[in-house]
Amino acid sequence: MDDDEVLIQVEAVRQVPGRPATVRVRSGVGDAAAFWCGDPTEVGCEHHVEWTVDETAAWDGNTRPADSSSPKLAEDGRHIVFRGRLSLTGNGGAVLEVAGTQILFDLADPLPPAASDGTWVEVRVERNSVSLWPHVL
Repeated sequence: MDDDEVLIQVEAVRQVPGRPATVRVRSGVGDAAAFWCGDPTEVGCEHHVEWTVDETAAWDGNTRPADSSSPKLAEDGRHIVFRGRLSLTGNGGAVLEVAGTQILFDLADPLPPAASDGTWVEVRVERNSVSLWPHVL
């Protein structure tokens, strides 16, 4: 995570027994609902968070070139859409930088072309694959 990342507002949505609470995250680039892996008493406050996505990124599958070069966080049905700048790590992974926050992805076939490194992309993942972990800078 970068020290210049923005705080996000975390609001309670619902609790399902045996699963992390679902919260709504509001940021300067959009909002979405995701699983909260922090202390339940910390919901309703602003936090720096680490985004964990348990879904791989596949080029021309859930990952495509973006039609805009501005960061975005949005919901689209059962999906969360992240728009950011892609950095290929060279070891089967990638980092998506969204408004100062770095989100790690494992890559699946087909892999992004080398020319996509440093470009703006959108990654669309199942909402149930996204978790938030609060942390202190």
